[in-house]
Amino acid sequence: MEELQRAYSRLCKESGAEPQEAVLQRLHGLLRGRLDLATQSLTLDTCRALGKLLQKEALLTELVLSDCMLSDEGATMLLQGLCVNTVVRFLDLKGNNLRAAGAEALGKLLRQNKSIQSLTLEWNSLGPWEDAFATFCGALAANSTLRQLDLRNNQISHKGAEELALALRSNASLQQLDLRWNHIGLLGGRALANCLPSNRTLWRLELAGNSIPSDVLRAVEQAMDRNQDQQATVRESQARAHILSKEVQHLREEKSKQFLDLMETIDRQRQEMAKSSTASAARVGRLQEALSERHSVISALKAKLQMAEAALALSEQKARDLGERLATAEQEQRSLAQRQAKEHRLELQEAADRESKLLRDLSAAQEKNLRLRNQVDELERKVKSQQEQLFLSRQELTTTSAELKMRAAQAEERLELEKTRSRQNLEDAEHLRFKEVEHMTRHLEESEKAMQDRVQRLEAVRLSLEEELSQVKAAALSERGRAEEELLKAKSQVRLEEQQRLAHLEEKLRLLAQARDEAQSACLQQKQMVADAQARASQLGLQVEGLRRHLEELQQELSNKDQEKAAEVTRVRLELQEQNGRLQAELTAQEALKEKAAALERQLKVIASDHREALLDRESENASLREKLRLKEAEIARIREEEAQRASFLQNAVLAYVQGSPLRTLSPPK
Repeated sequence: MEELQRAYSRLCKESGAEPQEAVLQRLHGLLRGRLDLATQSLTLDTCRALGKLLQKEALLTELVLSDCMLSDEGATMLLQGLCVNTVVRFLDLKGNNLRAAGAEALGKLLRQNKSIQSLTLEWNSLGPWEDAFATFCGALAANSTLRQLDLRNNQISHKGAEELALALRSNASLQQLDLRWNHIGLLGGRALANCLPSNRTLWRLELAGNSIPSDVLRAVEQAMDRNQDQQATVRESQARAHILSKEVQHLREEKSKQFLDLMETIDRQRQEMAKSSTASAARVGRLQEALSERHSVISALKAKLQMAEAALALSEQKARDLGERLATAEQEQRSLAQRQAKEHRLELQEAADRESKLLRDLSAAQEKNLRLRNQVDELERKVKSQQEQLFLSRQELTTTSAELKMRAAQAEERLELEKTRSRQNLEDAEHLRFKEVEHMTRHLEESEKAMQDRVQRLEAVRLSLEEELSQVKAAALSERGRAEEELLKAKSQVRLEEQQRLAHLEEKLRLLAQARDEAQSACLQQKQMVADAQARASQLGLQVEGLRRHLEELQQELSNKDQEKAAEVTRVRLELQEQNGRLQAELTAQEALKEKAAALERQLKVIASDHREALLDRESENASLREKLRLKEAEIARIREEEAQRASFLQNAVLAYVQGSPLRTLSPPK
């Protein structure tokens, strides 16, 4: 804080002015990057110094200059300093009576500054200067960092509102705009309301005290609500995307770690196998060297024995002594052979115990596999039962559709009968009329000569004919009324039956939805069982690792015993052939144990692969069941649509028949 005071004092002295004490006090009491100079009358030199200070200052994030009585030149200097500032986030210029020059300086600030997010310009005079305010609006359109703008009580007219509307069309960062207590009016309100559909970021717009009609205000509120909803959905989608990206990254890291661990274990196993192979090769080499040395020793001993036999001829006493010594040596050899046989039997017993333990582990794994297979069979039975239920529901749907078709056919037969009746009545009436006409024509031909005498008769005949025609009309109308009543009854009956059938079908659909939910729950249970099987497989893998470590310990023990036996062989030089045979037998036993361990590992790998294949099969069956459920739902929807189409076709046919009925043609032309 003292550095800010010194920098401010130095800048004031360079410009030949004295620093203001109030500004120094506020700089001394600076808290959390907020410089509050509200209600302080700032001189032009102070504005110049603060403008230069703000160009390089990196600690101030909020600057409050409300009611500071800034002149246009002072405000311009301050805003020029803020143009290159990259730290200030909040700027308050309330009540400074900024005019044209201030509006232009603010426009330059909005074009160049990339850090200010909140700008308060309440109680200024930016609106009356239309050109300068248009410049400010153009800069606002190009700005991409401002989030909140306060323009209350700035005497903004409808033209200024139109400029703001143009700016809002291209601005993509402003979220809150306060335009209360201006002179926007109806035209400005409509311009702002028309620009809002193209702006998706502004979610708060205050327009109270601007003489704007209520319908425009409602339109603005609806647009703001829509933008708020969109912002909420965007934030929610961004949060979900962020969470999903984190989860994906975490899964990738876990997969990479697992892959690296597997590679490390494989490398370690390869190294151990290479070490064991090199150690076994070295052992074989050492054994071959020992055998060659023993052969040389045997040849030397044979030479010595020949010399001893020659010496035996010289002295029998020495021979007796040598015989006694040989007897004692043979006893020692027998004792050593017995001890080695006991040790060999113990080793065989331990190997048999280990084999029995491994066999027990394998039997336990097989039992677990059988239990899993039983569970799989139960799931298959459940799936078959669900398929049977779906088949039964489909049969019921077919029966209902057949019943509807039969009833539609009966209704059509009734309509055909009514048509035939009406046609018969029409034909009878036409026949009667045709007979009467023929009779009249004959009567007229016969009475042409006596026309004047029979005028009255013709009049009577005409009246009788008109009465008959009226009677025929009344009969036809009554028949038509009865036919219409029967049609209405048939329609009502068909509608009732269709409603009952639709209710029955909706009940069936509800039952099918319940069955689908049960199938989904069964699928979830199967997934849980699959997860349990995976956990069991991991446990089996851990058991395999333990068995592998146990085998390595056994190999280490065998190597130690081999070393001890090699030491014993070096002590006993007389029984080289027997010791070599025993060593070869032990090597073959070790190879057999290694082969058994390899066979056990292969069996475990086969079991693990079988488990994986079973899991994949269950997942494929679950996918096929979901696909079948989706197809059944689509089929049910298609059946409903077909039933609705058939009902509409039947209704249209009945209406067309009623509208196009020939009963209307019974009335004679006037």
